[in-house]
Amino acid sequence: MTHQNSDCLFCRIVRGEIPAKIVYRNDHVLAFRDITPVAPQHVLIIPLKHISSLSALTPEDEAIAAHILFAAGTVAEIIGIKESGYRLVFNNGKDAMQSVFHIHGHLIGGTAMGWPPFPGIPAAHG
Repeated sequence: MTHQNSDCLFCRIVRGEIPAKIVYRNDHVLAFRDITPVAPQHVLIIPLKHISSLSALTPEDEAIAAHILFAAGTVAEIIGIKESGYRLVFNNGKDAMQSVFHIHGHLIGGTAMGWPPFPGIPAAHG
């Protein structure tokens, strides 16, 4: 059985309670279009199981992490950017701008990218 959190936005998408533009789904992951894309192609890849962050992964979750990474290539092929290239970004924790606490990779592409990918944001700390 897939463990989910009743209050989690992404778990609600997994259960079909909130609509999403699904790109890919299998027995382990779900990929859907980001509602605020930062590039011409921007898809979120999430595990069906609720895991709050990369820091919360346990050794038992090793296969889930692998499924997310393997799904990235499939999703990139589906949306037509596998050959041109893409970036897979994971934000972990509030200082890294993680806004939904359910592991998710941002697969972004469809344009040439620079480095660093995003400008620094001044720390809110004193």
